[in-house]
Amino acid sequence: MKAHVSSILLGVKDLATSRAFYTEGLGWKIKDDYGVSVFFEPDGGSRVGFYGREGLAGQVGTSPEGSGFSGLVLTYVVRSEARVDEVVAEAEKAGATILKPAGALPWGGYGGTFADLDGYIWSIGYSAKGTDQPYAE
Repeated sequence: MKAHVSSILLGVKDLATSRAFYTEGLGWKIKDDYGVSVFFEPDGGSRVGFYGREGLAGQVGTSPEGSGFSGLVLTYVVRSEARVDEVVAEAEKAGATILKPAGALPWGGYGGTFADLDGYIWSIGYSAKGTDQPYAE
């Protein structure tokens, strides 16, 4: 296997609510809407989409029930502290739960963390030290 993720699928409870969160709240553009799943314009990165939680769990052979920290964090790297603040504010306005407000990080960067409507954790970060960051924007 190569170190590559072709797409990231998030199992969501309510397709319409999640669609509104990502499109209206965060400004994402839909590339493909298959009814049972939605994929967004990748803008140079991996494809990101969502699928009904129960259907996705069934496809991969697991239970749709889950609790606690899943061990998955989605990272979004930007080019300034100000943009971190903006993205975290956009997410909060869209209904996200702010887990960690934007601020200085122990390793020297700057970032904030939120959970989307289904509890998926997004870490928004910036580092002046990194020159080869996988910038999202």
